[in-house]
Amino acid sequence: NGSVGWLDRYEPETGRWEPLPDAPRARDHFQASVHGDRLFAVAGRTTSQATDQGFDLTIPEVDVFDLSTRRWLPAGTVPDLPTPRAGNMAAVFGDHLVVGGGESGTQVPAHSEVEAIRLPIDERSKWVRWPDLKRGRHGSGFAIVDGAMYTASGSGDRGGGPELESVEALASVPTVATSSSAGHPITLDFRGPATSENAGDNPFTDVRLSVVFDDGERSMTVRGFYAADGDAANTGADAGDVWRVRFTPPTPGTWRYAASMRIGDDVALSDDPDAGDAYELDNNPVQANASEGAVLVGDAVVDGAYGGGTLDVEDGLYVVGPDRRRWFKSGTNSPENLLAYADFDATRRLPAKARDGEARPPGKVHRFEPHADDFRPGDPTWAGGRGKNLIGAVNYLSDAGVNSVYFLTMNLDGDGRDVWPHADVDDFTRFDCSKLDQWEIVFTHMQRRGVAMHVVTQETENELLLDGGDVGRHRRLYYDELIARFGHHPMLVWDLGEENGPANFSPEGQTPRQRRAMADHITRQDPYRHPVVVHTHAATKAREDTLPPLLGHGTLDGISLQVDAPERVRDVVTDWRRRSERSGRRWAITMDEIGRYDVGAVPDGVDPSHDGLRRRVLWGSMMAGAAGVEWYFGYRYPHNDLNAEDFRSREELWRQSAIARRFFERHAAAATWVPADDRLVRDAASPAGGGESEADDGDSHRFDGGMAMTDPGRGFVVYCVEGIFPRLDLTGVDGEYTVGWFDPLVGDEPVAGTVPTVRGGGRVDVGRPPVETRSPRDWVVLLERL
Repeated sequence: NGSVGWLDRYEPETGRWEPLPDAPRARDHFQASVHGDRLFAVAGRTTSQATDQGFDLTIPEVDVFDLSTRRWLPAGTVPDLPTPRAGNMAAVFGDHLVVGGGESGTQVPAHSEVEAIRLPIDERSKWVRWPDLKRGRHGSGFAIVDGAMYTASGSGDRGGGPELESVEALASVPTVATSSSAGHPITLDFRGPATSENAGDNPFTDVRLSVVFDDGERSMTVRGFYAADGDAANTGADAGDVWRVRFTPPTPGTWRYAASMRIGDDVALSDDPDAGDAYELDNNPVQANASEGAVLVGDAVVDGAYGGGTLDVEDGLYVVGPDRRRWFKSGTNSPENLLAYADFDATRRLPAKARDGEARPPGKVHRFEPHADDFRPGDPTWAGGRGKNLIGAVNYLSDAGVNSVYFLTMNLDGDGRDVWPHADVDDFTRFDCSKLDQWEIVFTHMQRRGVAMHVVTQETENELLLDGGDVGRHRRLYYDELIARFGHHPMLVWDLGEENGPANFSPEGQTPRQRRAMADHITRQDPYRHPVVVHTHAATKAREDTLPPLLGHGTLDGISLQVDAPERVRDVVTDWRRRSERSGRRWAITMDEIGRYDVGAVPDGVDPSHDGLRRRVLWGSMMAGAAGVEWYFGYRYPHNDLNAEDFRSREELWRQSAIARRFFERHAAAATWVPADDRLVRDAASPAGGGESEADDGDSHRFDGGMAMTDPGRGFVVYCVEGIFPRLDLTGVDGEYTVGWFDPLVGDEPVAGTVPTVRGGGRVDVGRPPVETRSPRDWVVLLERL
């Protein structure tokens, strides 16, 4: 009973003892370790038999003594020990302080947890979980011999016995060596309990595999998943003993890992690290695959994917890569049921009835036969050559400049009723291992081709299907499985749901509280913190009912806009950018579905030039601050939102969209660009030759036939419609600017027109483009400060 904080120094050469300063905390039943000139007093307790607290008063704080200055360092120099215990083992193993075993008042069996922190300590230091002891024990120690760490004997329960006779050794610190660049995924497979998708002990709810990866500067806990026989994509297996984790290191280097498995009722749904019982898991994986040398084609290198960094949102802007360059997208929103593909296992269409305003579901699922010739030798397939047409479609889209694809992962009770990840549509606790591994093959190919994944997790008709809209047992399991299986992909956005919220055709929907809970859960469970967005309804009233309660919420990164009319796009984007800014958390905005619902983006054969969509939606949204577009296919036309088979039906639209995206990447990617339509002035009397002109009085000549944006002090972009070239009001603007003309139908780089430069200070004429055409055409004017 009772503890002291004494510290004394003994000199063997002289036989002399010297008292040193007392430790900040008295403790007993602990071990101290030395690294360099630092002594670490870690774990232990203040035993109090007088109050019947023999095991309870454990100490999480770590005290550090500087042997050179003979002073105890300030509290908090080392983070608190995650698992307080006493009677523990401790040692410095390599460059880590390691604490293992012990006893406490929280449990009768001795502790098996082993926790380590990298030395020397700095502000980034964190405790990480290493492989558990195979048998919990206290009253022993660690010994380092020839590069291995041993422990022997000890007691199996707190307070004494059973006396143990076993010896355990950690031969080396487990590591995974990554490639020289970050972003390449690593797959680790472990042998776990042999089971099946339909076993009585549900492998999806009753087993939890967690792997902690640590490179000394950061620690990431990644959830694993049941992988059947480990090759289910090819074998179609629904049984086996393989458990898998996929990890994409965010930085290059060597990552240590420690895997643990817990078994028990609903242990997979628990955040308690000690829930259930420990399963003796061999930390040497049966298969380790560090994928290197992923091939990126064309603009894929610019857009990221493997090796290019993770897609993030910073201050309302999509950014990617270590240089945090701004990311824009030109993508496809249709078909929303992309994953309703005949070559995926157990994929079929359930009976469905189209509602008014939606495409009528076809009788069969997708085959994408028009893209058979787009498949290339060396591309991935599964199960003896299946999947070629969809892989070919991804190739085509990437070649056409598409860098983002929108798709649903579950549309039960929705429009198509042909996509779900579950093994059975009536059981939301079990998943189809072979189907999901086949999805993964396609997703990996998307990433390698520089195509981002816009993962839409539900649609308005089924947003109450799981737990009535709450983050309950079924919804949590659904999101956790998606994150575990696919969250390692760097270019990924999680979408809470298509047309999320009540509408006149779907009056029952999720509440603001439920949406916030979904965003919170995804953010909490996703170790990579991918962007979380929500897709909106088209009508103003529906958006006003849904979005305002979400403004400022810390885990919602942006909105995926649907707008009912092209002419409203610019105003809607501007409105929500400003409202989110005022909330204190600016949203990233993309323009992902244009109305009307029956028209959308029509095939090239119906509208060869797409003038209206290019002006009002594509350039209109991006010049208002949006990060790009995804095109929705209206239901009245061939290859619509549910039955599209040939992406070449909109080839001209892909081309024009990629041109716009590349313009913004090269010339207007800074965060400081803002709309500047008020600087456009029409003046019928202005000379064609350009140059400076007198300023007009009043606002009677404001121009409303084009668009403008500015990066104050650095430049201007003006979109001119059908050969109408407004003047720019540069009142209050200093400096001289070059004038370049960019053709939004051709691309290339801006070229000089009739006026090479203009100077700020008043209204200026930008001149005329370098090419005269018989019919008026659109031009983009780029002013860059000299």
